[in-house]
Amino acid sequence: MIRWKNAAAAVLFAALPVAGHAGCLKGAAVGGVAGHVAGHHAALGAAAGCAIGHHETAEQNKKNAQAAAAQQKAAPPQQTAPQPH
Repeated sequence: MIRWKNAAAAVLFAALPVAGHAGCLKGAAVGGVAGHVAGHHAALGAAAGCAIGHHETAEQNKKNAQAAAAQQKAAPPQQTAPQPH
């Protein structure tokens, strides 16, 4: 029965869109191991790990985008030297 649940979880994760994979696979691996050790709940742990990993990756991407936008705002505009004719 446990193997069937693991297979179902693997199919579920594979069906996610490519953007949904960010953080999910790593979180699912860690969560699956933790769930297995905590009482043979690998599929439940993998699902929770996927959700947490995806959320953490989305938050990090958001922070990176904000930092990049702030850096672009703070940078002085590039001035080019006039070209001689």
